[in-house]
Amino acid sequence: MKRSIDFSQYASIKIGPVVDVEIIDKIQHLSLDTFIIGGANNLLVSPTPPPLAMLSKEFATIKEEEGRLILGGAAMSGRIHSFCKKHDIKGFEYLSKLPGTLGGLIKMNAGMKEDEIFNSLIMIKTADGYIKKEEIKHGYRFADINTVVYEAVFEIERGYSHEKFESFSAMRGNQPGEPSAGSAFKNPKGEYAGALIEAVGLKGKRIGNAMFSEVHANFLVNLGGASFEDALSLINLAKEKVAEKYGIMLENEVQIV
Repeated sequence: MKRSIDFSQYASIKIGPVVDVEIIDKIQHLSLDTFIIGGANNLLVSPTPPPLAMLSKEFATIKEEEGRLILGGAAMSGRIHSFCKKHDIKGFEYLSKLPGTLGGLIKMNAGMKEDEIFNSLIMIKTADGYIKKEEIKHGYRFADINTVVYEAVFEIERGYSHEKFESFSAMRGNQPGEPSAGSAFKNPKGEYAGALIEAVGLKGKRIGNAMFSEVHANFLVNLGGASFEDALSLINLAKEKVAEKYGIMLENEVQIV
């Protein structure tokens, strides 16, 4: 089954073509060139993307079994957070302000500050069965997973932190309101991508209707009708200028498809 998706409406940055996306409703192997889109919260989709697919609601389950939290790959971050808050589960407070589906969150080891999704992860379920966390190479905003995450199993530790929830809410409160794909770049070790972009004079820099936000320079925002080319030009310009001035190669956090 396929679904026609207009990425200029569906993607959080509001850029992209209309594409027929395959809906996955059972565990299966997909061709290596197929890209799973999830909630498209950190995607910049080109006019000519590879084959795209997304998990159906069959994989949006959230449940607690035998002292473990079991989440489907299509479960949305907001629903996961609400479940954890209701059942006094700690370690997922940041998901209240971090949009996405579980599969995408795991593949980028999403998090805020010292909290990240791999902290309490036990294993993931793929078309080849379960893979333990210890078998997955991962680090800051990175997990070496080249297959579909259909489900994930987590340790449960009680003690939901309202203080952390308030802290994460305050952090997200100073972000731009325009459509964006979240942080454009990962923070280099010991540095902040936003500060580097500002230091090379690109805060507020605009190409077409795409701009590095004047509120937070690491947010690439769509002022309305921005094109893929506009956004990509800014990304490449920031990499070039930061490398030229500081010898630092910025690494994309936004995924270009």
